[in-house]
Amino acid sequence: MRAVRMTAPGVLELAEVPTPEAGPGEVLLRVGAVGACHSDLHILDAAAGMFPTPMTLGHEIAGTVEAAGPGVDGWSSGDRAAVYGIIGCGRCRACLRGEENRCRVTPVGGIGLSRDGGLAEYVVVPASRLLHVGDMDLTQAAPLTDAGLTPYHAVELARPRLRPGTTCVVIGIGGLGHMAVQILLATTAVRIVAVDTNVAALDLASRLGAHHVVQAGPDSVDKIRDLVGPPPDGADVVLDFVGAQPTLDTARQVVATGGQLLLVGLAGGTLPVRPVADEPPTVPLETGVVVPFWGTRAELQEVVALARDGRLHADVQTFPLAEAPEAYEALRRGDIHGRAVIVP
Repeated sequence: MRAVRMTAPGVLELAEVPTPEAGPGEVLLRVGAVGACHSDLHILDAAAGMFPTPMTLGHEIAGTVEAAGPGVDGWSSGDRAAVYGIIGCGRCRACLRGEENRCRVTPVGGIGLSRDGGLAEYVVVPASRLLHVGDMDLTQAAPLTDAGLTPYHAVELARPRLRPGTTCVVIGIGGLGHMAVQILLATTAVRIVAVDTNVAALDLASRLGAHHVVQAGPDSVDKIRDLVGPPPDGADVVLDFVGAQPTLDTARQVVATGGQLLLVGLAGGTLPVRPVADEPPTVPLETGVVVPFWGTRAELQEVVALARDGRLHADVQTFPLAEAPEAYEALRRGDIHGRAVIVP
């Protein structure tokens, strides 16, 4: 079969590899669609030894069951499924609570992160990782597993502060951010302020229902402050889907006292936290800071339910498998609006 493999740090190659076989408790999935994520770029850019090579990338996967291995119940050939990519230890306190994204034993990893992923014609996954998606378009189902799940999990973490009439600032209207706008609209009654450098991304946010849009730049903090009021007031919640220094600086300057910052993006910025009494604090008093990671299987089931009900739709650009390297380069350049989805 064909697969797109990371053969060395920074190197993606289309290769012919043997079709895998499902072992006990596993399912062979014929891949229908795979989302291209910024996390994949971080894997490609990581130092040698941080991730296994060669490895097939791709952790946002949806497909059709080709064959079930020994001991698998509930899945038959032809069933359509989305893949929950995290594989925890299954034994620690977090995993036993269903919070495998907080596993205390297994380092961050999973399908497409520490074992072969979905940028291939077939992939083998534990049957426990699959969720039924019915007749949903697989190019829509695949992004739900990260681009939908991660912002949903972040919103769940902030839900106590997302009361009716409050304000949420969403920074970065890309693959995750444009899903966050829809999740907020579908599950809360908050006012949404969307922030991005790209006018097309802001147009997308407006079409999806954001109440206000602000183009990021030297005066973006002032523009957001015009909407949320002066300190100590401000945004009740800020979701930063970029994580670069300019976005973190914006986030901490517009959040309200007692608000919450959720830092989802991994662009390498630094949030200064320094308790002081003789100058403005680097982060407002009583402000919570959370770094969300992916989400739980139960949350993914809820994300799928939102999509099947028509309340969540990924804006996708599709690429054939052979053009996966080009899709990642477009993602790196910032040329993807919404989510890039690769179709084997």
